[in-house]
Amino acid sequence: MDKKILITGAAGFIGSHVIRLFVTKYPNYMCYNLDALTYAGNLENLKDICDLPNYQFIKGDITDTEFIENLFQEYEFDGVIHLAAESHVDRSITDPLAFIRTNVLGTANLLNAAKNLWKGNYEGKRFYHVSTDEVYGSLGKEGFFTEKTPYDPRSPYSASKASSDHFVRAFHDTYGMPTIVTNCSNNYGPYQFPEKLIPVMFVKASNDEKLPVYGEGANVRDWLYVDDHCKAIDMILENGRIGEVYNIGGHNEMRNIDIVKLICKELGKPESLITYVTDRKGHDMRYAIDPTKIHNELGWLPETKFDAGIKKTIQWYLDNRQWWENIISGEYQNYYSTILQNLIFQSPQHTVVDSTFEPYPAWWLCAHTPPYEPRA
Repeated sequence: MDKKILITGAAGFIGSHVIRLFVTKYPNYMCYNLDALTYAGNLENLKDICDLPNYQFIKGDITDTEFIENLFQEYEFDGVIHLAAESHVDRSITDPLAFIRTNVLGTANLLNAAKNLWKGNYEGKRFYHVSTDEVYGSLGKEGFFTEKTPYDPRSPYSASKASSDHFVRAFHDTYGMPTIVTNCSNNYGPYQFPEKLIPVMFVKASNDEKLPVYGEGANVRDWLYVDDHCKAIDMILENGRIGEVYNIGGHNEMRNIDIVKLICKELGKPESLITYVTDRKGHDMRYAIDPTKIHNELGWLPETKFDAGIKKTIQWYLDNRQWWENIISGEYQNYYSTILQNLIFQSPQHTVVDSTFEPYPAWWLCAHTPPYEPRA
């Protein structure tokens, strides 16, 4: 294999799409999926690639400093695409320390392990950190976030991501590490865990449940189809300038309430299912990204308009009902045990680093929880 690429959080939503792209596009790259398989990690997302010879799964926690250090020394990765993160704003409000541990300490552990492995020999090496537009704060009715927009995080989630961004840049400035940071807008598409706005509303509407919307539903987000994001990551990893920041946006601004109404329309459900609930604390009003830099330097632009992307997404959830029903029932937890029994000890592509498998928390299974703001 020409390169060894570690992709953290690749059992999650965006990560599973990223590793699928790299495994299939670059058969000469050995791609390692490091995931702790906490509640949003689902190996069923990767059933179609799990037996390919250039894919390997490693179960482990980026907050475990000794484990990460040993992992880097053993596998000698040439590059890191870091997606593993706690990413749900509502959960960050109730448990901010979990976000500090994973998003800040976890990122610092990866950076330090890479530094210790590469020892200043950075030829052909990359540390790519995937972040969010939420670090910039909230916009008014006009304007866009650019790479020069000052950071102004408003939630424990965005503050933890802002901190991790600063650590990545600090390792570049201090040690010369070849880092790149990207800040993306709200992703959507297949395999998105049903705690985020679109899959939550799809599942609830499918079951004729109430659709709780924060405040008046007027909050605006810029929507990026996940496959478009993956193509940008690929371009930037291969050709992006070291030490730079790139914003990745979809040019698809939509109000939350309009998305919920669109889902109702596509499913043939009445808008009377919509119910308005008390707004979330510190709820940012508008995000919008200017992707001019990545377009000018690398030629990337989002290919998927929201009206087409949301139809594809809804159709995927309709065609893959078993996938999301397994999550709602908790059955998908058993897939990891099945791999342990039937795959790992038969196939060298499946390596599991022993660690405790945490039971799936049931907090989100409640049928009447508030909607969860979509996150990258």
